[in-house]
Amino acid sequence: MNHIHINIQGMTCTGCEEQIAVALENIGAKHIDANYPRGDVTFKLPKNVEIETAKKAIDEAKYQPGQAQILQRQEKPILDDGADYDFLIIGSGAAAFSSAIKASETGAKVAMVERSTVGGTCVNIGCVPSKTMLRAGEINGLAQNTPFSGLQTSAGPADLAQLTEQKDELVTQMRQEKYIDLIDEYGFDLVRGEAEFIDDKTIQVNGQSITAKSFLIATGAPPDIPAIPGMDMVDYLTSTTALELKEMPKRLAVIGSGYIATELGQMFHNLGTEVTLMQRSERLFNTYDPEISEAIGEALIKEGLNLITGVTYLRVEQKAITKNVYIEVNGEEQVVEADQILVATGRNPNTKALNLEAAGVKTGKKGEVQTDEYLQTTNNRIYAAGDVTLGPQFVYVAAYEGEIVAGNVLGLTKRKIDLRFVPGVIFTKPSMATVGLTEQQAKERGYDVKTSVLPLDAVPRALVNYETTGVYKLVVDTQTRKLIGAHIVSENAGDVIYGATLAVQFGLTIEDLTNSFVPYLTMAEGLKLAALAFDRDVSKLSCCAG
Repeated sequence: MNHIHINIQGMTCTGCEEQIAVALENIGAKHIDANYPRGDVTFKLPKNVEIETAKKAIDEAKYQPGQAQILQRQEKPILDDGADYDFLIIGSGAAAFSSAIKASETGAKVAMVERSTVGGTCVNIGCVPSKTMLRAGEINGLAQNTPFSGLQTSAGPADLAQLTEQKDELVTQMRQEKYIDLIDEYGFDLVRGEAEFIDDKTIQVNGQSITAKSFLIATGAPPDIPAIPGMDMVDYLTSTTALELKEMPKRLAVIGSGYIATELGQMFHNLGTEVTLMQRSERLFNTYDPEISEAIGEALIKEGLNLITGVTYLRVEQKAITKNVYIEVNGEEQVVEADQILVATGRNPNTKALNLEAAGVKTGKKGEVQTDEYLQTTNNRIYAAGDVTLGPQFVYVAAYEGEIVAGNVLGLTKRKIDLRFVPGVIFTKPSMATVGLTEQQAKERGYDVKTSVLPLDAVPRALVNYETTGVYKLVVDTQTRKLIGAHIVSENAGDVIYGATLAVQFGLTIEDLTNSFVPYLTMAEGLKLAALAFDRDVSKLSCCAG
């Protein structure tokens, strides 16, 4: 089959993409990828079907086909003269492994360079360890404070050393099974050491020069430390070292209020620590819809965390037995005393040691690698993916980008990244999840929008759980009634958001949501109830009338 690319005029929405796909399927095309923002379609066409037939099918679907191109596919890439590898990847996280696996499957000769622990942030110091510790904290918190009056539950002091040991065992197991074992399975090389570019074709590792046709920079982003006076004189925690503690701090001061700050802050609170969250802005998650940030703020305060907003950090000092954070709020100086300080103010790209200037690769203000829509850097043989680009910092985005890079590097595809429909989840309790546009973003992009804001006490599952702090907010294009954004604060919001993601991605309307079946007494029912709330008062419906 020939791999075809055609530019198309006239596509304006995901429904247009579907019409193009149906038209091409009818003539036998496979693996169709129509994309209205970039105005093109790629697909595979049987060799006995002419390209003109495909263009005619598009024309008959009322769209205007433009230039067509046959994409060349290399079944097995051929090395440059004298090059050691087809594809060399710096880093060993999600983007790196996704890219290495796809490239290796084509027969390319692939190497991966790692200076530290294989597996990157997620499995070692991010998603896996934090989420298992969050679950431990959640269980302990429920034991201490159940909403059910007929239960007698309690919890003794948390043994943090034992919890950390169990967490470390899980991390070791998953690192071995999901990363290290795959190196031999797919047959690519692992080079231990720190990589430094010598020129755009060569890196040096432990004094050894290694050449490659193409490179992927996937070195991630470690915690960022703010320039607060005295910070360099204080023994502070980061998201990494906080998960290595063996003893519970009595008081924890958290500098920052993003997802790491709130997740770890709530975890320590649930395990018995007095926690104070401090943030510069006037509300939590100020880029989110106000109803969403207000709901999560209310939940954290209700649970007993201290939240200070509108903070200006003055200095940090380490005393004999305490660490003090001096802040200014509304013109008045305050001091927050703590046994430990957790710094959770974002992340910085890991690029300082790479000597990217020698390879002609430009970086941004924070050192992030600058890429185009194909994830290509300013050097056309070098790509970058994952957190090192300061894009959405999710492991699934990194893996998606790594796979795209492998295809583009080896000439198998020429794909642009499309991050319009990336869901995000914050694993607090209640959790927070979002996909698509906020109300403000939609208005800034010219949409005439309607919104539905459904309090969690309108969702039957929340009522039976006796946990009603939260909200569902839907953002809809008034003209088409298509869902363009969904934002949730509730139990299991991270699971519910997948349904909303599909609805946003594939252009479902309010009627599509209200006419669908949804299991009763699930948090997913909140999506349908929020959709019904556009046109009726859901408080006047019987329990399962939705």
